[in-house]
Amino acid sequence: MQKGFAVIGAGTWGQNHARVYKEHEGARVVWVCDANEATARKVAGEHEAEKFTSDYREVVADPSVDAVSVATPDFAHAEIVIAAAKAGKHVMCEKPLATTEAECLAMIEAANKAGVMLMTAFHNRFSPPVCQAKQAVQDGELGDILYIYYRLSDTIFVPTKMLSWAGKSSVLWFIGSHLIDTCCWIIGKPVRRVHGLSRSRVLKGIGIDTPDFYCSTLEFEGGAVAVLENCWVLPETLPTIVDVKAEIVGSKGAIFMDTSSHRAVQKYTQQKGSYPDVLVNYQIHGRAMGFGPECIRHFVDCVVKDQPPLVTGEDGLRAARIVLAIEEAIRRGAPVEVPA
Repeated sequence: MQKGFAVIGAGTWGQNHARVYKEHEGARVVWVCDANEATARKVAGEHEAEKFTSDYREVVADPSVDAVSVATPDFAHAEIVIAAAKAGKHVMCEKPLATTEAECLAMIEAANKAGVMLMTAFHNRFSPPVCQAKQAVQDGELGDILYIYYRLSDTIFVPTKMLSWAGKSSVLWFIGSHLIDTCCWIIGKPVRRVHGLSRSRVLKGIGIDTPDFYCSTLEFEGGAVAVLENCWVLPETLPTIVDVKAEIVGSKGAIFMDTSSHRAVQKYTQQKGSYPDVLVNYQIHGRAMGFGPECIRHFVDCVVKDQPPLVTGEDGLRAARIVLAIEEAIRRGAPVEVPA
């Protein structure tokens, strides 16, 4: 028997949720909700949703809905997630879970009280290169992890054209939270202290009040160190919208990743050169593929099979606490301890 799914927030990534739900044999798309009703109507039509609305309250009040995706802007998750959980819906929330610790805790409490699952959409947990690294660490191939360097940056297209709300968030929340979760997952130990630097010039100069980049350092229990870079003012002439590089150095080996300029496929036209995506989010024979859709598919499987997700609300809380600690370290100009 199919379960009823709804998508709240029908922007770029919310549409991917709707697509996966439409394709999954265990799901049917009941609602598409977006603050812009025209967008909700359009996406609902494209993915054969039964209904559309601009009011999320209609969605969570519907008894035929078993689970919802919340893909609204970074700062607009908590109210919707809490309402959905209280209504007995399983919830998949896009990262970051929330942008305050209090909101994260309230979301987790609501899900626990209602006995529903709350999954944070950290897609990297489903990335083949990242999973290869995780397995190598688990198998002891790299020895003790000493150091991780991880860069995930966007072109300026993202904060200026893709997101209308970039000034209400930051690149650290928007994509830095991915790296934080990935490093915590791979190392498997808690972060004890953080350092941070950021600068605001380019975006602030055009009226978007958010930092251009962050450089963050995480010190883990046991001595491992991760250095993270997140920038979203790279030129739009890059062959890809994202730039992703990583190296993981252990006492017995190392792993290097380059998943944006992978060169598995290079395409050159009279207009531009590009490296088409073969990992994150693409289509084969009309079916959504890549580790982004795979993360969403995992949520459906968990709802249909009544099993716990691989990524939890607590994982989202951990990442949020670390982001908040980095921001505090930047304000202080000094390292900040992360509570256990």
